[in-house]
Amino acid sequence: MKRLRKYETLILLSPDMSSAERQEILDELKKVIEEEFEGRLLEIDDWGIKELAYPVEKHTRGHYVRIEYGVPGNAIKEIERRLRLNEEVFKFLTVKLSDKFEIEEG
Repeated sequence: MKRLRKYETLILLSPDMSSAERQEILDELKKVIEEEFEGRLLEIDDWGIKELAYPVEKHTRGHYVRIEYGVPGNAIKEIERRLRLNEEVFKFLTVKLSDKFEIEEG
């Protein structure tokens, strides 16, 4: 068994993105989580477009996506770096849900 930590990241994306563009961002994150850090993507929860409490980059609406995953602690820095580099990602927040998360290898 591999010991990982369980995290959740809430991502605020541009409301002008197509579903294909959103999927491209999520596919890249999945690749980082599963291939580069040998973690496990547990859930992708697409909340859709919501009104924002205050304008972000001159937008009053944003597309929210929540992802839940298990990775080693050093993966968060790389995941957040990639999110920062994408101009369509307005904001993101990562929270550690649990220190102990195990996946079956195989």
